[in-house]
Amino acid sequence: MFSDDKNIESLKQLFFDFKKYLEVQKEYAELEVIEKLTKLFSTLVTIFILIALGMMALFYLLFAFAYVIAPDVGGLAASFGILVLIIVVISLFVIIFKKAIIIKPLVNYLANLFYNPKTKK
Repeated sequence: MFSDDKNIESLKQLFFDFKKYLEVQKEYAELEVIEKLTKLFSTLVTIFILIALGMMALFYLLFAFAYVIAPDVGGLAASFGILVLIIVVISLFVIIFKKAIIIKPLVNYLANLFYNPKTKK
């Protein structure tokens, strides 16, 4: 049954094709990982830049707000105190709802990025 030269050549060709298929799949997997890591890195860089710019804008906005409300609350010290209180309340809000506003969106983003099963037809 397997003694025929044609069968042996067919098995050799099948083994060679299977080996080539595995090499191509390995290259594909590497490229897919590189693509996803690039998307992740670019998203992180974008987020860090936006956070830095947002913090600078918030800093100047809070200074302007402090000077605007200073005459109404009795001076700059009181207006800066009010702003500190507002920042502390916002910080507590972020800490309390950290799971809903930070962790869940991050997990969803990473899950969608790295686990995206292809639908087979």
